[in-house]
Amino acid sequence: MILYTALPLERVLEGLEDLKAPEEIVFGDMTLQVEPLDHGRARVVRLISPRAEDYLNPAYAPGAIIVVPR
Repeated sequence: MILYTALPLERVLEGLEDLKAPEEIVFGDMTLQVEPLDHGRARVVRLISPRAEDYLNPAYAPGAIIVVPR
């Protein structure tokens, strides 16, 4: 990938080291990438599922807050 910009590279990459990769958890046959919050809760970042109807469920939409099973 080539990025053409007038900004210096340091400015473009600023804050990159603070980013955290989302955790992956499994719910049945769905895989969710989540951002951990507090007290066993997490924010859904991405849903990965082989079934199309799972993507229509607002409980697993990106941005939804779920309780993570332990």
